[in-house]
This record gives sequence, structure tokens and C-alpha cells, in this order.
Amino acid sequence: MALLERVSTLIRANLNDLIDRAEDPEKMIKQVTLDMRNQLMQVKTQVAIAIADQHVLEKKQKENADKEAEWMRKAELAVDKKQDDLARAALERSMGYKQMAGSFDSLVADQNTEVDNLKSALHKLEQKLAEAESKSDMLIAQHRRSRALTKASDAQMAIGDKSKVATFERMKRKVRHAEAVSKAKAEMANDNVEDRLAALEKEDEIEKLLKEIKARRAG
Repeated sequence: MALLERVSTLIRANLNDLIDRAEDPEKMIKQVTLDMRNQLMQVKTQVAIAIADQHVLEKKQKENADKEAEWMRKAELAVDKKQDDLARAALERSMGYKQMAGSFDSLVADQNTEVDNLKSALHKLEQKLAEAESKSDMLIAQHRRSRALTKASDAQMAIGDKSKVATFERMKRKVRHAEAVSKAKAEMANDNVEDRLAALEKEDEIEKLLKEIKARRAG
């Protein structure tokens, strides 16, 4: 039946593999446990119905056997009373119930098998649900830790990437070069100002000396 097929799928499910393939492990494990609980309730209902049907069949089987025995006793009574016609009629009825007994035997055996299968599925599903509930927190934590380790490894690999290291070194050299150029320009600008001031002082000194010479020559 479809119910047992769904239950069998859940029982065979590997929780670790499901979590590894899931984009959202926590959501997935909650959904799996919810599905198991729902299927568990359905199986319990089916087990109860199957057991009830089993009791009904067993009761009818017993009633049929009682009828067979009853008509056999009536046939014997008719024989004792020298009523062969009645005995034949009673034997015919008894034989009818005897034939039905074979059908009841087959029905009861099939029903017993169904009840056993349902009980077995119920027990296994209960165990799987208990496993899922007990392991859910642990499995989710393991998955999170695994993802964290993967990210850490990726980061380390990125840091150790030679091409990226070389790019970083080139950028560092460019920054240092730019700093050196800026410093040199600043120094050159300072030197230019000092030279101009020195030239002005020199011109003043020359003019002063020239005036002194002219004063002496005039006197």
C-alpha cells in the first residue's frame, strides 16, 4: 500500500546525507521529523483498523465453524431418527459452511500478515523518529561546524594565494612610491622659497654696498 511505501522511504532515509544535501539543514530536519510524526499517526490508525478487521474476521470464522458443526449434529440427529432426507439437507448445509471455512482461513491469514507488517513498520518508524529527534540538534551543530571549517579553509587559501599576495605587494610599492614623490616635491618647493629669499637678501646687500661707495666718492 502507498502508506507503507512512504513509511519505508522515511525509514531508509539517511539523515546525515539529507542534511549534507540540504540548503537549509535546520529546516530540512524539522520537515523530516514532521513528516515522520504525520506518517506515524497514519500508521497507528491503520494498525488499529487492521486489528479491528482481524477480530471481525476471526469472529466470523468461528461463527462459520460453529455453523458447520451445528449442521453436522443435525445431520447425525436426522440419521438417528431415520430421516435420511433431513440428514442429506443438513449435510449439504454443513458442507457449505465447510467450504466457506477455507475462504475464512485465507482471509484471516492475509489479515494477520497485514497486521504484522503494519506493526513492524510502526515500530521501525517510531525508532527512526526517536533517532531523528535525538540527533537533530547534534546533526545540525555538526553541519554548522563543517560549514564554518570550510569557510575558514577557503579564507586561508585565499590568503595564501600567490597572485593575490603579489598584487598586494605591487599596491604597497605604488603607495610607497607615491609617498616618496610627494615628499620630494614638498622638499623642492621648500628649497625654491629659500633660494628666492636668499636672492632678495643678496640684492639688498649689494644695494647697500653701492650706496656706501657712492657716499665715499662724493665726499
